[in-house]
Amino acid sequence: MKILEVLRENGRISVAALAERVGISRANAYTRFEALRADGAIKRFTAEIDPVRTGLGITALIFVTVRQQMWKQFRAELARMPEVEYCAITTGQHDAMILVRMGDVAAVHAMVTDRLANIPAVKATETVFILDEVLKRPYVLPSDGEKARTARRPAQEAQGGEVPLGMMRFVGAAEGRAALQKDT
Repeated sequence: MKILEVLRENGRISVAALAERVGISRANAYTRFEALRADGAIKRFTAEIDPVRTGLGITALIFVTVRQQMWKQFRAELARMPEVEYCAITTGQHDAMILVRMGDVAAVHAMVTDRLANIPAVKATETVFILDEVLKRPYVLPSDGEKARTARRPAQEAQGGEVPLGMMRFVGAAEGRAALQKDT
């Protein structure tokens, strides 16, 4: 996990620097790195592009309802749309969520009304524009989840301070009884 954490921060790091950061020998780092690649844990290396700096400052989520018998057609048509950055099959009101980045709102509108809505497999769409991308992590590792589960801010919580965005505090039964007894 340490190797993956370091590579997530800097995919171009040398094996020697990787070994130093992780605290293992260069040969061991190389062997583990190659094993992660061979196992498929590391799929590929890529550059992270800033969409705004490349003229793609509008980001939208398009929720799609698909005609259930036409999934193959929907997937095939979507694969031919280079502007689709991401698509996920979802539960709930809609069947899929598509993420696109485009130069302006008119381009998103044209893509949805002229191309996406004209696919026979598409029953309905709903478009939501992203105003601000508050948090973006390239990949969440198991160690990240462990850090989030074990992270505590007792002084802040004891003073009734706000819990950080995306984190909730659950009080165990014994802790809750102790707090109630102290207050009464």
